[in-house]
Amino acid sequence: MKLENLPPAAPSIKTVSRKRWRAPAIAIAALAIGGAGWYAMQPPKPAAAPPAAKAEGNGEPKVDVYELSPRDVASIAQGELRINLPLSGSLTPLAQATVKSKVSGVVTGATIEEGTSVAKGQVLARLDQADQRARVAQQQAMLDEASARLDLAAKNSTNSQALLKQSFISQNSYDSTSNAVALARASVKAAQAQLDLARNALNDTVIVAPMSGVISKRHVQPGEKLSPDMPVFSIVDLRQLTLEAQVPASDIPRVKVGQDVAFKVDGYEGRSFIGKVARINPTTEAGSRSMMVYISVANADAALRGGMFAKGSLTTTKSAPSPLLPLAALRKENNRDVVYVVESGTVVSKPVTLGLRNEDDGMAEVTGGLSAGARVLVAKLDGVKPGSKVKVDAPAAKAALVAAAGAKG
Repeated sequence: MKLENLPPAAPSIKTVSRKRWRAPAIAIAALAIGGAGWYAMQPPKPAAAPPAAKAEGNGEPKVDVYELSPRDVASIAQGELRINLPLSGSLTPLAQATVKSKVSGVVTGATIEEGTSVAKGQVLARLDQADQRARVAQQQAMLDEASARLDLAAKNSTNSQALLKQSFISQNSYDSTSNAVALARASVKAAQAQLDLARNALNDTVIVAPMSGVISKRHVQPGEKLSPDMPVFSIVDLRQLTLEAQVPASDIPRVKVGQDVAFKVDGYEGRSFIGKVARINPTTEAGSRSMMVYISVANADAALRGGMFAKGSLTTTKSAPSPLLPLAALRKENNRDVVYVVESGTVVSKPVTLGLRNEDDGMAEVTGGLSAGARVLVAKLDGVKPGSKVKVDAPAAKAALVAAAGAKG
């Protein structure tokens, strides 16, 4: 039997299998490259939070220590709590005068200008004295004449008395000479009075300051003719002023004599002035239905001027020095007033007893349960309860103190 070798496998079958394998490989490689590029373009995912916090019963995370801002905590200070009544008005000098001429005459000297300080009795102006000196001389002559008549009448009366004793004259004649003495004596007194008036008029030609103060207005110039009662100078005393303020009639029951007043005026923004209620007008002002309150203001350094507008407040009620609590720190627990106090890094609830309250300033007087220097929470923070551990941001607190010191400086 003849054996024949079989021919080798056809190469076409091997070629076909390689082509079928290469196409899927290329597709897989393309997908891998595309996936890598897409992954590279995606943003980085945040790191997973560490599982340190444990959930509480309400689903909120439990915090071991709460960090507080300095604005969340207030330190209790010792001071007086005041209830104030706002007011405003104008300042007027308590003592002021308009110097007028008492006699007529021509001004020969008046050199003092407005704004000049003068003392009581200081010469302000002079008038021509020629007419007044002439009147003094005339009245002096009339007095001398009356005195001479009195002397003559007295001598006649003495002689008549001697003749009457000798029965040389009648009683009626003696009475007539005695009456002449009385008339002469009256004439002397009248002449003396007229002389005094003339001398006073001469003295009035020298116009002097009736009080110490500052010249606010000069009404005459040298050479002008003055008549009686014409104004010459106006003087004001700035050492004591009066603040005239209108207060609504409904607030008058709260106003009492002696209460303190603090106010400011334009031009002195950094300075506060004080005064006391001196008087209260018993009637209301027409139209406004308010009452005028007069406040005495000491002005030793003459910083204030008459006519300045003042705006301030009147203290109607004042507490004794006591701890002052911000009303924002006040809380209610079981119908009691309590505050959250920070003690040794722990929040503690303390009941307090309050006295006077000032809603405008947001402060209250503490009469029990809290002392000065305590630190209380003024912010309502979720999760911060009695027993919570807290700490105040020290750097922020230090920065706040530095800023406050800079503002005061």
